[in-house]
Amino acid sequence: MNQFHQSTTHWANFINGEWVDSKQFIEVENPATGQLVGTIACATQKQVDMAVNAARECHRSRRVAGMDPYQRMQLLHTIAAEIRALAKRGGELLCLENGKPLSQAEWEFEEAARYFEYYAGMADKIEGQSIPLGDGLVDFTEYEPFGVSAQVIPWNFPVSLVARSLAPALAAGNSVVIKSPELTPLAVALLAEAMVNAKVPAGAVNILCGYGHDTGVALVSHSDIDQIVFTGSVATGQSIMKAATTHVVPSVMELGGKSAGIVFADADLDQVISSAEVGNLYNSGQVCSAMARLIVHQSVYEEVKQRLTQCFAAKTVGAGIDEADVTPILTQLQLDKIAAMCSQAKQQGAHCLLGGAPLDRPGYFMPPTIIEADVDADIAQQEVFGPVLVIMSFNTEDEAYAMANSTDFGLVAGVFTKDLSRALRASRALIAGQVFVNEWFAGGISTPFGGVGKSGFGREKGQEALYNYVRTKNIAIRLTP
Repeated sequence: MNQFHQSTTHWANFINGEWVDSKQFIEVENPATGQLVGTIACATQKQVDMAVNAARECHRSRRVAGMDPYQRMQLLHTIAAEIRALAKRGGELLCLENGKPLSQAEWEFEEAARYFEYYAGMADKIEGQSIPLGDGLVDFTEYEPFGVSAQVIPWNFPVSLVARSLAPALAAGNSVVIKSPELTPLAVALLAEAMVNAKVPAGAVNILCGYGHDTGVALVSHSDIDQIVFTGSVATGQSIMKAATTHVVPSVMELGGKSAGIVFADADLDQVISSAEVGNLYNSGQVCSAMARLIVHQSVYEEVKQRLTQCFAAKTVGAGIDEADVTPILTQLQLDKIAAMCSQAKQQGAHCLLGGAPLDRPGYFMPPTIIEADVDADIAQQEVFGPVLVIMSFNTEDEAYAMANSTDFGLVAGVFTKDLSRALRASRALIAGQVFVNEWFAGGISTPFGGVGKSGFGREKGQEALYNYVRTKNIAIRLTP
């Protein structure tokens, strides 16, 4: 094992507080140019075992679980400060490997720091309860950490989503093994520097990179993990759940989405256009909770369609380092998939109002795309994961709810109306884990997030998420007369 030292071009795995390299490595490219950004060690089965064993030993020794909760709170605040100190250097690295705008990449480190600050405030507030059983008995509950939490991170917001699950896991006293995304692993590897500088106990945080079918499978099927946290596609989530059943490991699954916003006749159309712009184009639509569909009342449909087309057509498409409005799709494979779905939609009778095909230039660029389609069209039912907005019209409230609920997903939904009663009625009718009213992405770190149906189960963010990382133990005592 090596002492703490990293070059800017090659990164190793972080195990038990030290850097561990591998003979195999993964090349990471810039999706805006196709040029090499850096390389990272590809974790072997042996290194997965090392990481899980280090996390197990850390938990067994209670280096985190046995801390005074106030000390855990201080530790998380220190981690937050160290992550914030990496924002400029880390933001540049994330911008290059992920393609997102530099300002958004730097903000991701800020958001990561805020997750640690938020859960730091909860580290000393994980409290059980006393249960009355009459004279002669004392009964109470305690929340205890699961132990070793295996966390598989997606590539679209890697730094933020590491923090989203790592911070509450540490606040609750767990040890963690992170499998970083092989497509965007470098900024995540940089987070290990923050852990070292914050003096996180060895083995409490381990960061591995590797391919999902190899390193990922080895981690989630390991016999010595106590919990799995996954964010990603439905297909991968289903595979992980099958692996989890072998050892009966509890899981948190945040999967795909095909989220719809409903625009009623009385909606503020400025709010609608602004929300559609952010909801569909942020991170080039590579967001599980993106606004993928817009269901508009027929009385304002033509106006909304016209304004949306003008808004989307004005957006710049380019590299994140240039702060373009719409930045590249991460891979050629994903770009081809998006293009094929748009082409199929047109063949099935959908009307493409804007975009619909990749740009003919270096890099993986898909322009903003707006497609009119029927509710049961493939493009309106399947997750695209790109800057593609499907629009359609409705007549009655019940029709709108049926259209919005017509997919297998239930991650988020949106309602645009000035009628408070209708907003609440719609929020209750929509099948989703979170409903935005009059502003897409209206939530924050403190609001619980997660889906129903094929969008997964369990909740991240907010106070509710903390209880994904603990289990309840009941203690009943017979008092001696």
